[in-house]
Amino acid sequence: MSLPADQMELREEDVREHYSSAAAMLQGLDHTPRIAKAEAVDLPAGRSPGIGTRPRFRSTTPGLVTRSTARPEGVRLAERIEASDGGDVLISALQATVMQSLRRAISISLAVGKTYSDQTGLSTLKRENLEGRLPASRSNEFSELLTGEALATLYTFANATAFLLASSASEITVEIGSVDEVLTDNAQLALHGALWELDQDLALFASDEPRLVATVLSFAEQLMEKVALRAQTAGRLGPFADMRYRVEADDFTIAGFTPSRKGRGAALTMTFKKPNEVVGNHIAKYQAMKLSKMVMAYDFDRKLNPFAELGGFIFTFMGDGKPGTGKTTLIQMMAGLINGYCQTAGYPFRYQNFSIDQIDSYQGKSGQNAKAFVTNVLDPNVIGFGTIDDIDQIAGKRGDRQSSAGQQEVTAVFMEAFSGANTVVRGNCTFGMFSNYPENVDDALRQRAGARFLVDGPQSREDYIDILALLLGKGHEIPLGDHDLYAAQEIKRAVAKSFEAHSRPHEEALLNVWDKTEKKNGRLDTIAKMGSYLKAIQEADDRFTGRAIKNITDAIKVRAMDFELPEDWMEKPDLFLFKPYDEKLAMIRDLMQPITVDMVIQEINRYADSEFRYADKSDEAAIENAVREMGRMDEARRRYMSGKVDE
Repeated sequence: MSLPADQMELREEDVREHYSSAAAMLQGLDHTPRIAKAEAVDLPAGRSPGIGTRPRFRSTTPGLVTRSTARPEGVRLAERIEASDGGDVLISALQATVMQSLRRAISISLAVGKTYSDQTGLSTLKRENLEGRLPASRSNEFSELLTGEALATLYTFANATAFLLASSASEITVEIGSVDEVLTDNAQLALHGALWELDQDLALFASDEPRLVATVLSFAEQLMEKVALRAQTAGRLGPFADMRYRVEADDFTIAGFTPSRKGRGAALTMTFKKPNEVVGNHIAKYQAMKLSKMVMAYDFDRKLNPFAELGGFIFTFMGDGKPGTGKTTLIQMMAGLINGYCQTAGYPFRYQNFSIDQIDSYQGKSGQNAKAFVTNVLDPNVIGFGTIDDIDQIAGKRGDRQSSAGQQEVTAVFMEAFSGANTVVRGNCTFGMFSNYPENVDDALRQRAGARFLVDGPQSREDYIDILALLLGKGHEIPLGDHDLYAAQEIKRAVAKSFEAHSRPHEEALLNVWDKTEKKNGRLDTIAKMGSYLKAIQEADDRFTGRAIKNITDAIKVRAMDFELPEDWMEKPDLFLFKPYDEKLAMIRDLMQPITVDMVIQEINRYADSEFRYADKSDEAAIENAVREMGRMDEARRRYMSGKVDE
């Protein structure tokens, strides 16, 4: 197999050369912690905790020694792993997988460290140092290269561990805290320190097999993060940071200090809904259906979606409406569509919901939960769909005294993730925020929702007949009557009618702005006139900022792609999904429509209507709260004065 010019093959024989050393580290090593503090109880000499004198069956995996040679005070990671099942005398398949993955990860990291040493001349300096011939003038260089080798080895070990164990992970997660024993004197000491701390974490958290894997994965993630931060201030890392290594047997690519994640979806147990089971909500349903197909255009090789490059991809959206109007049904429909498309194409799909249960009383934990949620959905190796239901309860308004510290942490994480300085929109995932009370969401966070889905439920007589027939099902003999079932849900006709309804504003305050602008400038048919309308909106509501204009123009670009990707392209992946990136880009360009005045006006009104609706509700809620507070004060004053009179 030919590799790209910037990619180097890490040969299998070079990895296996380190198997015996890696196995010896797992079986036993001595390490005295220099930074971290020991918290776990050491294993008893010669046996795992909870095991009597009865001999335990040992793994016969090639390369793993069958007898512990470590002194009682040493780190015996293999025995620690064996002890995670509560004392079963037989080693389980999952425990063997963890040991094999760790041995493989250590071996790969040692091979990368050796390659780094050979490329940088560190190997020569090591020999000279052993022989006492190292020039004093090169001592600083020697020290810096040893640090570079240690960082490259540590990061590769953590990266490979996370990659190799990804397919064994369950839904259980473990929070181990930060990794502290990160030593950079040399590669071997660095690995010894990492394995010592992993042993400590396993003793504290790996109470059963699912938590065994979760603890190792959490440790690997924390170690990668800590080493990557340390690498930012270290020198002589170019040979590792700028080179891509490929381990063919594991389909594992090492790209410097960037995690190489194995695409792994999660099995979904939700009840999926078909589009015809979503009654009303025409624009929201139409955009959700389009977005479900858009995200499938993501190119796993280029790590980019053509729609994201063309500017018509919806990265974040807000779905708002009254309780019972169909927000959950919309989520079930969209997740079902993407899941079905991914199954056809063989793509990993990851759906995650962030709920109120993940707001924690411990300081920092809520933010960590939110960050983990975002990171999992953003994973460029999967198609992702993340939802945040009842976001008004989950993310607090900044400056609101009633918002908990956990809610404030979540708001900060979502603000940064959805439109921060480091936000990269690849087009492999989308985030949906849903709320019955969007006016209670922090203004800046709400404006990070690039699209607005008004989930207003059934509206017409036909809608109500359709939803009644749908929910009654087929277990009756009541005649349908004079009605063409589901004809009103025909998406193209319904959507066109819904978009036309936004040719004029709906909210009274915005309608006044529209009438004044149109009276002054005539029909809004030029960019200058439409710009004047936008300025007038801003003067009426100063929350209507430049971000609002960006969201509107993004929505307009989506309208320019107001076409259905043919269903055949989803059902037969070779027609589109498996095409090279540039070919997919060209196919999408051919379907694009020109941007029209009507599109621009409708999207301005649709977005501005939602902002004015939120503002009106927010102001009304604030007034009601103030009135209630005044009423309480009046009653308190009356009771107080009554008490004074009685005295």
